[in-house]
Amino acid sequence: MVLGDYKIEVAFSPDLFGACDLNNAIVVVIDVLRATSAICTALESGVERVIPVSTLEEALEYQKKGFLVGAERNGEQIPGFDFGNSPYSYKNPELKGKTVVLTTTNGTKAINMAKDADMVVAGAFTNISVLSKWLEEQDKNIVFLCSGWKGRFNLEDSLFAGAVIDRISGNYKYRELSDSALASKYLFHTADADPYKFLRNSSHRKRMHKLNLKKDVKYCLTLDQSTVIPILKGNEMVSLESYYESITS
Repeated sequence: MVLGDYKIEVAFSPDLFGACDLNNAIVVVIDVLRATSAICTALESGVERVIPVSTLEEALEYQKKGFLVGAERNGEQIPGFDFGNSPYSYKNPELKGKTVVLTTTNGTKAINMAKDADMVVAGAFTNISVLSKWLEEQDKNIVFLCSGWKGRFNLEDSLFAGAVIDRISGNYKYRELSDSALASKYLFHTADADPYKFLRNSSHRKRMHKLNLKKDVKYCLTLDQSTVIPILKGNEMVSLESYYESITS
């Protein structure tokens, strides 16, 4: 273990992100249900890059230029676009090497909110192990940005932050856990026996069940289906491997 003086904090919603200290920080954007899970799946499946945009107007402009575009609002795919926000939409070998533009209710807005940070990566239960290991290897502060639901707190993103913090906070380099980081960690301890059951009554899970998206929920809450860490390069999410290749070539 490496001695250091790094800190971890959690923004439980985008509305709290402005209070976070971004000095020498990696921002981990979380939208478990479903944007960051979908981005992990897309890059794992061979999509070369995902361009997250905040508005439908931006998405339409990309579509007019011939890009493949996924668009979701309130959990539902927007008519006229190629995809919604389901990870299963991106498990398609025909997308290998392609660029996909994505706009969602919460997650893509959070990514763009964080874009001025030193590094921005996407986290989900689907890539939790590779992400946790990589974060622990970095000599940086960590800010978890929970996308929440329309600016409000949600359980699943905060639970994921706590799960990662539980894995890495035993390293003595993290000398300062903020109250928000501790709260996330304790929340995870409450749910550790069965996170899927713990989230049964969460608002967004209920919302998705009403939309008949139970398959998506189960997928998004299943650990380690991806070895990809999506990282923001300019305005694009690319795999960490691709990012390192581009800066060393």
